[in-house]
Amino acid sequence: MTLAPTITATGITAPTYEEIYAALQDAYRSIYGQDAYLAPDSQDGQWIGIQAAAINDCNAAAIAIYNAYSPATAQGTALSNQVKLNGLRRKIATNSEATVLLVGTVGTVIGAGLIADANGQQWSLPPNVVIPTAGQILVNATAVQPGNLVAPAGTITRIMTPTLGWQTVTNPTAATPGDPVETDATLRSRQSTSTAGPSTSLLEGIAGAVAALSGIKDFRFYENDTGAADANGIPGHSICLVCEGGDPVEIATVIARRKTPGTGTYGTTTEVIVDSTGVPVTINFLRPTVVRLTLRLALQLHPGYLSTTQDAIVAALADYVSSLPIGSPVYLNKLIGLADSIDPTYNVVSIVDARFPNAMLPADLLFAFNERPSLDVADITVVTS
Repeated sequence: MTLAPTITATGITAPTYEEIYAALQDAYRSIYGQDAYLAPDSQDGQWIGIQAAAINDCNAAAIAIYNAYSPATAQGTALSNQVKLNGLRRKIATNSEATVLLVGTVGTVIGAGLIADANGQQWSLPPNVVIPTAGQILVNATAVQPGNLVAPAGTITRIMTPTLGWQTVTNPTAATPGDPVETDATLRSRQSTSTAGPSTSLLEGIAGAVAALSGIKDFRFYENDTGAADANGIPGHSICLVCEGGDPVEIATVIARRKTPGTGTYGTTTEVIVDSTGVPVTINFLRPTVVRLTLRLALQLHPGYLSTTQDAIVAALADYVSSLPIGSPVYLNKLIGLADSIDPTYNVVSIVDARFPNAMLPADLLFAFNERPSLDVADITVVTS
């Protein structure tokens, strides 16, 4: 038996720590005698354990280095380096944004203002804001910390940089959450999709090119190769891209350069792209309609249940629904299974859900091809018994 990693046609393998430890014990006894006492409480046994751990650590490092050369198994920085071969970059964290209403004395100048929400998260205002004659103004506030920061309507109300004449602040609508740093799993999926760029399939080629664009959060492609409009309303002999995020001109340019002549494009977002011969081409695509959901969860509590457990359940449900692809249904049994898996200190009695503001029922929720479900933690109610 070798103590080193072994590379075969199926990949790299290495013996376990226990196998290494046993092999070193056998080697020791073959030299010093079979009656050698090598239990973990002996000095020689402890020394063999240290050697086995060192060999095992070296093997783990070798496996990690080997795996770093494949996008399917690389992690962290190694994965970021690998996807560069496909022209991709790991998406960095973006900041949440909120529209806030500032009220104050006419002519008040707010310089580099800071505000905060109910959770203490700080948001920065534009460098110089002047209260107009109306006595109030809507401006865009940006979260100081990047990532998926949530601020429901009416929760950004604290003035962190008091200014004479500045009276109140609030956000009439919920903030638009930013994105965290792209995870390894998401980057691997995007890398896999991007390899379809040079494919022979028209749709796969466009999808691969769109996936490689900066700022793309999610997209779905549809094709209607018949002579009449389909069930989604897509005209005959047309393609339809439903795309969340990304620059509209870049998206339209990809479609214009890769679609075949005579293929129509369907959607409500329109860009005119000038081709290499100077001819303008009108490209249409869709932005998804975000559908706000509400949910009520009934729990039967057991000893050991903590308030933090409820927070974890609510966060898991919100993350799951909001991460579903465009057009995906929300199945009730999936929600129940997820909610029931967080902790053994409760039972899920029931879950009811609905499109806001419809009445909540214990039912699956279906969505159109261009709709994306969204569930905020503030829209989840928990009832306990």
